[in-house]
Amino acid sequence: MRFIHMADVHLGAAPDGRTEWSGTRKKEIWETFRSSIEDARREQVDLLLIAGDLFHRQPLLEELREVNYLFSTLPNTRVVLIAGNHDYLQPASNYLNFSWSRNVVCLFSRECECVRFSDIETEVYGLSYYRQEIPEPLYEGIHPVQTREKCCRILLAHGGDSQHIPISREALQKSGFDYIALGHIHKPQVLIKDRAAYAGALEPIDCNDPGPHGYILGEYARGRLQIRFVRKAKREYVFLPLEVTDADTTFSLRDKLEKKIEERGWQHIYRVILQGKREPQIHFDKEKLMEFGMVLEVEDQTMPAFHLEELKRKYAGQMIGRYIESFEGHERSQIEEKALQYGLEALLTRE
Repeated sequence: MRFIHMADVHLGAAPDGRTEWSGTRKKEIWETFRSSIEDARREQVDLLLIAGDLFHRQPLLEELREVNYLFSTLPNTRVVLIAGNHDYLQPASNYLNFSWSRNVVCLFSRECECVRFSDIETEVYGLSYYRQEIPEPLYEGIHPVQTREKCCRILLAHGGDSQHIPISREALQKSGFDYIALGHIHKPQVLIKDRAAYAGALEPIDCNDPGPHGYILGEYARGRLQIRFVRKAKREYVFLPLEVTDADTTFSLRDKLEKKIEERGWQHIYRVILQGKREPQIHFDKEKLMEFGMVLEVEDQTMPAFHLEELKRKYAGQMIGRYIESFEGHERSQIEEKALQYGLEALLTRE
């Protein structure tokens, strides 16, 4: 039995707010989902598991029709999905009365339910969100029904933080499931080797989702299960440190940044962090650094590069000179170093 496990697709999301590429990112989320369905057909998987948050908010009827069409192109694949905290089943949800393709099973109960596929000897368990927050650890009391029949038992689960069904690794270990397909945490990660994993978001949807994204491809054979991560996202969010010296200007930093982005890839979205020491009188124009490439944010963490001995001589006996002397006589901590630099910057600005 072969399966694809995906989660947190967030169809309908428009990442990065008012940036010029936000609309493009919204379309890319749909395109990556469509392409992943093609992968399922090409790989001839038996199951497509979606562990919550297929949509970023309540799905529109036209969106459900588009998704259902894509599912219908997999006639030999069973699709099983649950609702997560973003697309939870509120009373007016279009999920509730939608007529799905014959190969789609929605585990839309508040309580854990099970669907059995005898021909592939597989059972899938799961429950759905009926409100945005569920602080109770619901999965800790869920175990598969034990029978003499050989089959692969899978739990579809969405959660993992204090307000969204807290999840214990130890409880999962003892649950009795052959595989736990997890959603909600956007970073792909394996909790228990070949037994429990977060697929992560199919495409990253904000700058706190750095690194590769995609889905999990799994295979169960002769009582053993193996999984591997498949990279699928068109872009990544990248935290890019840029080292600054006291010789740098805004335009020299633009050149440095261009080389860095060239090395890493123009397709990615960057949060740039300026680090190091700058000339005290220099203040970089962050807007100019965001004029090319997909630079979402520039954070200036630089400190002014003061020449302390020169300043101490120049302002001997004055407030600035005494301020420098108050930090001497011992090895300065990082906090003290910052206090010295920022204090001098404030004092010198008043001059």
